[in-house]
Amino acid sequence: MQDSHPAHAGASSRVVIVRAPWRERASWALYDFANTIFSMNVATLYFSVWLIKDLGASSTLYALGNGVSSFLVVLSVPVLGALSDARRRRKLWVVGFTIASCIACAAIGILGQTILPIVGAQTIGGMTTTSAWHPTFDTFTWVIVAFIIANYAYQAAQPFYNAMMPDLAPPEEQGRLSGIGTAVGYVGTIVGLLLIFPFFGGELPLLGPLPAGFISTLRALVPYTNHAGRVSTFVPTALLFLLFSLPLFIFCRDHYPVVGKTAINWRQAFRNVLNTLHDARRYPGALPFILASFLYQDAIGTIVSFMAIYAIKAMKFPDGTETTLFLVLTIPAIFGSYLAGILTDRFGAKRTLVLTIVGWIILLVAMVLVPSQKAFWGVGLLIGLIFGGVPTAERPLLLSLVPTEEAGRFFSLMLLSSRAAAVAGPIIWGITVDTLEPSRGTGLAYRMAVLTVIAMFATSLVLMRRVPDSRLARASTHA
Repeated sequence: MQDSHPAHAGASSRVVIVRAPWRERASWALYDFANTIFSMNVATLYFSVWLIKDLGASSTLYALGNGVSSFLVVLSVPVLGALSDARRRRKLWVVGFTIASCIACAAIGILGQTILPIVGAQTIGGMTTTSAWHPTFDTFTWVIVAFIIANYAYQAAQPFYNAMMPDLAPPEEQGRLSGIGTAVGYVGTIVGLLLIFPFFGGELPLLGPLPAGFISTLRALVPYTNHAGRVSTFVPTALLFLLFSLPLFIFCRDHYPVVGKTAINWRQAFRNVLNTLHDARRYPGALPFILASFLYQDAIGTIVSFMAIYAIKAMKFPDGTETTLFLVLTIPAIFGSYLAGILTDRFGAKRTLVLTIVGWIILLVAMVLVPSQKAFWGVGLLIGLIFGGVPTAERPLLLSLVPTEEAGRFFSLMLLSSRAAAVAGPIIWGITVDTLEPSRGTGLAYRMAVLTVIAMFATSLVLMRRVPDSRLARASTHA
């Protein structure tokens, strides 16, 4: 098969020239729908606010849980990616990690209602913490462990999921497929918010309370939801994550697996992790791009992890209304993700990614400066519009820089770089807030934390200057 990527000259790269069946492509894209239900409801919306606001844990403790899960990704996923590429079997890893994430996510809700106080907005039959309540790290050990496993497994599935894309569409259509997946993911965010919110407060955002009989039946059907509040959102989130992952489990397949039993040289697998970094130098722009992803993914991960608590504590949004805020902000992300896919196919992945990073910097500066909730809504809507630009553009960009059959280990390395940085980003945020808040006030502490995120984006933009534009390279080759 002829290689369509100039940067791959001499590489034995397999390039798909015919689309996979629509059912398989749709099932692949629907997994973005499924995993964003988890990322929004757990990693972004409910867990951090439940831990910090309801239970009184420190921002640093939550950041530590995030950091440990990221560090586990750093240790394991590149090795698993090398093994996946050796046998070209990606689906099994996606299925296994997804099931593990769902089990651990459900465990957060179960542990939260059996070993911790039932507290927080909208809870039923709970309690009010007193001045005698002084939680320590030991208080939250098992809940943090469950969160670490859920978050780790969710992240660990991503490189294998991304590496399935080259088998589904030819290179010139991968930007659009990636954009559709990202857009479908944001639809999943909205659906997930709407389906989970009744377990939190017995109502729908913007629409109001649901009939009491319906809510009673709903809570009777789904275990560990009777107390309502944030602690009751984790079990139904796990169930929805699993439910909408089933089409990928059933209809997607590995198109070019190695036939028969392939012996794996474990020492070589570990050496391949280091070799991937070395090999990145053979493909122009691959190493600078991975270093850039180290920073911009860390920046996005940090701001997403703390956005809900920022809205409540820095912008003084009423407790419990952050769900409505995120629901409204997600709507433009659906259209923005699809638009980013079209821009990627038309103008190139690099240009689209750079434009998105510049947009992030401008809008985060505006977020620090806005004085009111109304202005924050405006900035948030624009952030939603560009939010899907990074995942939409970066997948085709990496595929344009490296051979297709090596995509798994390079996606793993890109995840490695971003997760290694993610160990530091949330911890820097947590330390900044916990250090400044007692003396300088909540508003200033949280705004200074946003400035650390802006610095990450700005540095990644500098590194992107060393990444070649594959569209320009192809144009010069055909000139």
